[in-house]
Amino acid sequence: MPVPDLELLQDAAQAAGEVAKGYAGQTAQRWDKPDNAGPVTEADLAVNETLETILRRARPGYGWLSEESEDSPARLDAEHVFIIDPIDGTRSFIEGSGAWAHSIAIARRGVVTAAVIYLPRKDKLYAATAGQGATLNGTPLRVSAQAAMDGATVLGTKPTYAPENWRIPLPAFQRAYRPSLAYRLACVAEGRFDAMLTLRPTWEWDVAAGDLILREAGAQVSDRRGEVLRFNNAVPQVGGVIAAGPALHRELLGALA
Repeated sequence: MPVPDLELLQDAAQAAGEVAKGYAGQTAQRWDKPDNAGPVTEADLAVNETLETILRRARPGYGWLSEESEDSPARLDAEHVFIIDPIDGTRSFIEGSGAWAHSIAIARRGVVTAAVIYLPRKDKLYAATAGQGATLNGTPLRVSAQAAMDGATVLGTKPTYAPENWRIPLPAFQRAYRPSLAYRLACVAEGRFDAMLTLRPTWEWDVAAGDLILREAGAQVSDRRGEVLRFNNAVPQVGGVIAAGPALHRELLGALA
């Protein structure tokens, strides 16, 4: 009998972590992707190969979308699809930091149903199944109850705070940053930070796993216009992400231009 999807993702993430830890970030062979798409290393490709072997062998009928695989329109006809970022935070990996993650999700008809974000160097495994809650290393997660924008701890990049993105004077956020977008989302699900914002088009593989983990931890998650995130799009992007507890999400959405 096949293992449940979440168990499959957890096992695959831990296998990926062992592969990634076999490479020294600062000495791993690296190169830059075309069109200023950022760096990639031999570790990214080795992890991608490991995940594809494990996951597609277990679920041969599922589609495949990964940052490090050539895309195929065949995934658009699949009821289920894996959405993978082999190493989210490659620059952090190259620098030898531990703030990089494997982001692994399964979406069914555009909605994520199982998800894992795993940080091998920090021994943090965030996981969720639809309707079953979210956990960190087996402990249930809950987003913060912060409702006011002033004083909220917000994870985001500098362009997020540009005045043209806001209808009002910029609230008095406590700003923070993590190099992995998947990790930023997980930190909000954990309640360590109150919100995460990214306002530009965002690749699905960066946020698919975090979307479910956040929702199962009680967060409201949307694109920058307030629409629910949908995945396995022909162009695999969403229109930014706003993630926070419901009251704070409502305030942020109303304040954004």
